[in-house]
Amino acid sequence: MSQHNLFTALRAAFPAEMSRTAVETTAADGAPLFYTWDDLDRASARIANLLASLKLPEGSRVAVQVEKSVEAMLLYLATLRAGYVFLPLNTAYQSAEIAYFIGNAEPAVVVCTPGNFGWVSKIAFTQGTQHVFTLGDDRTGSLLERAVHHHDVQEPVARQADDLAAILYTSGTTGRSKGAMLTHGNLLSNARVLQDYWGWTSQGGPQGHGDVLIHALPIFHVHGLFVAIHGALLNGSKMIWFARFDPRAVVAAMPRATVFMGVPTLYVRLLAEPGLDRDAARNMRLFIAGSAPLLIETFNAWQQRTGHTILERYGMSETIMLTSNPCGADARHAGQSERRGGTVGFALPGVGLRVTDDTGQPVPSGEIGNIQVQGPNVFKGYWRMPDKTAEEFTADGWFKTGDVGKVDERGYVSIVGRSKDLIISGGYNVYPAEIEGCINDMAGVAESAVVGVPHPDFGEVGVAVVIAKPGAQLVPEAIIATLKSQLANFKIPRQCFVVPELPRNAMGKVQKNLLREQYKALFA
Repeated sequence: MSQHNLFTALRAAFPAEMSRTAVETTAADGAPLFYTWDDLDRASARIANLLASLKLPEGSRVAVQVEKSVEAMLLYLATLRAGYVFLPLNTAYQSAEIAYFIGNAEPAVVVCTPGNFGWVSKIAFTQGTQHVFTLGDDRTGSLLERAVHHHDVQEPVARQADDLAAILYTSGTTGRSKGAMLTHGNLLSNARVLQDYWGWTSQGGPQGHGDVLIHALPIFHVHGLFVAIHGALLNGSKMIWFARFDPRAVVAAMPRATVFMGVPTLYVRLLAEPGLDRDAARNMRLFIAGSAPLLIETFNAWQQRTGHTILERYGMSETIMLTSNPCGADARHAGQSERRGGTVGFALPGVGLRVTDDTGQPVPSGEIGNIQVQGPNVFKGYWRMPDKTAEEFTADGWFKTGDVGKVDERGYVSIVGRSKDLIISGGYNVYPAEIEGCINDMAGVAESAVVGVPHPDFGEVGVAVVIAKPGAQLVPEAIIATLKSQLANFKIPRQCFVVPELPRNAMGKVQKNLLREQYKALFA
């Protein structure tokens, strides 16, 4: 079998001087902590050998819900090395959500934080998981205690490009989460395209070794786990690693770095730091934004404060990156090297992108329609959902993104809305149907509607509008409190209103556009 294991490609890009610093971070006690490239190689080998020693079935899933740490990244690399399938889970998920993911994915191994071991292990063992380990963000836990007894050399398991590397759960509009199956080939093809398109370099830089990445994103979704980590590793670039986003510390790190990736919320918070100016950003080469729409005010304010133009791009859990604004004057499009605010740039090399009407026919340039894509980065399908997978692809093999947008005459793509009512809050996807399902199950509730409204910090937040059953007395605060016990915090509506009726069209369907309009100034 040919060797297409993603880890092999990442490992081949490690610098020849393995004693150089690969990751610089801060220990729990505030002391500086450094990991060399040799540390990454040997520590991930030990964890991979531990996984191999468990004699797991071929294609086993390793489900991980832990706080961000360098060791959590090493666990991801080890899972690739060992030939298994990595399943990252948002740290905010509560027990009902975790029970669904474990029941659906049937992982052979679950890794959780030490503090959550009691309830997570109970769910996992009940669902048939054989092995549950713990991993703390302070280099503690049973995973590392076991791994230290294993050898620090390991030959990556041979994998084909079409073999699964990861499953990312992305909720559907029905509220039922779907596992997007990403292959070694999907991930590697996208990483290589971005390395070239974004001009990653091993020359120059503030420390003489080329690009240095500030990694301040979570690592349970595409942006932080795949785009950022793969970008740095595939380029042999050092990472300045933040377990939690700290705007002041990020500004302080900028003179020693060249690349930063963030969701719009992070840029808003950085702009609130007095220390952010052109001098702080003097060595920076590239600021990248994604995971949610970037407000043009943020785009312009960043340009004025730092002298840098944010590069906005567009991707999905199912496809990794699809489009990007150009990186420099040597852009692939002659005379189109401008990074334009309010757009997500051009389709990346190798990615097909088209805009169609509801019948599937292409719409003219500049007209709004449904965005469909194809390419080597597009996922294999939804885990154990063949019907759903078939439904989301066209007869000629294009993936229906569910996003609505347009392409102008110069080829710039703009996302103008989402056909699936998605709310993107602080870079996280929030699906109204899931929240509405929880509210509708509450005593005294007749019906509910959740809509997204503009928010200065998070871009968008949810607002719940609820109708009571006859004779029932509903308290908005109690509805929010109940939701907090059931769902991750980022899904919780910021406000709740109890109203006599919801606006409806002639067919009786709730007109969410009218609700969005009604509440749009709530947080202005």
